[in-house]
Amino acid sequence: MSNSPVNQRTIASEVTLTGVGLHTGKEVSMTFKPAPENNGFTFVRIDLEGSPVIEADANYVVNTQRGTVLEKRGVKIQTCEHVLAALVGMDIDNTIIELNASEPPIMDGSSKYFVEAIEKAGIKEQSAPRDEYIVKDVISYIDEETGSEITVIPADEYQVTAMVDFGTKVLGTQNAYIKHISEFKDEIANSRTFSFLHEIEMLLEHGLIKGGDLNNAIVYVDKELSVDTLEKLKVAFKKDSITIKPNGILDNLTLHHPNEAARHKLLDVIGDLALVGTRIRGKVIANKPGHFVNTQFAKKLSKIIKNEKRNNVPKYDLSLEPLMDVVKIMNILPHRPPFLLIDKIIELSDTHVVGVKNVTMNEPFFVGHFPGAPVMPGVLQVEAMAQTGGILVLSTVPDPENYLTYFMKMDNVKFKQKVVPGDTLIFKAELITPIRRGICHMQAYAYANDRMVCEAELMAQIVKVKE
Repeated sequence: MSNSPVNQRTIASEVTLTGVGLHTGKEVSMTFKPAPENNGFTFVRIDLEGSPVIEADANYVVNTQRGTVLEKRGVKIQTCEHVLAALVGMDIDNTIIELNASEPPIMDGSSKYFVEAIEKAGIKEQSAPRDEYIVKDVISYIDEETGSEITVIPADEYQVTAMVDFGTKVLGTQNAYIKHISEFKDEIANSRTFSFLHEIEMLLEHGLIKGGDLNNAIVYVDKELSVDTLEKLKVAFKKDSITIKPNGILDNLTLHHPNEAARHKLLDVIGDLALVGTRIRGKVIANKPGHFVNTQFAKKLSKIIKNEKRNNVPKYDLSLEPLMDVVKIMNILPHRPPFLLIDKIIELSDTHVVGVKNVTMNEPFFVGHFPGAPVMPGVLQVEAMAQTGGILVLSTVPDPENYLTYFMKMDNVKFKQKVVPGDTLIFKAELITPIRRGICHMQAYAYANDRMVCEAELMAQIVKVKE
């Protein structure tokens, strides 16, 4: 598979579906809307004041008993997995999902209708590259209590295998897999949710079956069907008679696939893993998956990805001719030794700059800063990052020698590692917002020995020196 970046995709137009909420039994309307780049999947509760937004993020999962429930600041989205599975299955990155209730319509208990709606809306390529997490090591999560386990291993693309075993006569071991996400539409999307009779009985007892759940759930009969239950089911189904088919399911539905249960579990895995927030390039093997283990794995994976991004040290060839040596830097920056803290600039664009400093024992600050155990002061690392950023902002004016740069503020400054004589420091500063009125707001990082040593959000302003 080629490693050339794939661009993000959203839907081309709005599309609305209406149906009944699985747990609430209420009529609900859901609209898929195109979303900007890097938006990901976001749910918007238009029935609540201020239309609160809940991102599809594993860290918002609060309950997984009957579907995956997200909650942010007291606002909930229930049973989000079938919608998210459809979006990932259709290879979409960014969508806004507007709801006038706490849960999407259940439709037939699968992702089929959502896939059809996305097809109807059309798909539009965006210009930003897709962020993809390339799996390099085996990552697993095991739920000791149930024996459920999810593992991801390196692979050329996103693949998923689901293995289910319910240990009942009617539904034993089943497997389902997809080798390419493009198979989702035809192979997985129409696989419906299912329940066992003993679960249905419990739900009937507690009055939890609303919204004609049973018209969109396969019911596996794993125990004797009592007369009492039969009568209750007739009412719930609004049917005169109910029987059990030879394959052990109630006669309200016909299976689309012999292994529809395993395929639906695979659908759930794809939907729940959408909560990682980043595309996965790797093969997911889910053994006895369920919403709890799926979302715990999603949380673990999203944490690993965040940490790796944080420590993602860019690679630079320091042997190449620099864009600016120290003489050129002194033509632009007003600083002079011993307070000039960068030696060369190796990259410069409209929005970012990369500078280098070689730290030696000859630095004047080592004379008084832990002379017996020399460590570069953290504040000077920040100053060096700011000087690097100064090159970026001064490169926007025709006469940089007539300007001085002043600090306005620093935020989120963190020191991660010690910097000592012999280290080569690489500073990278990227604009957070475009430069306006000589004000530069940037995110800066310092790296040494393939590790991040310091990071800070900096704001500075260039001011013209009075002639």
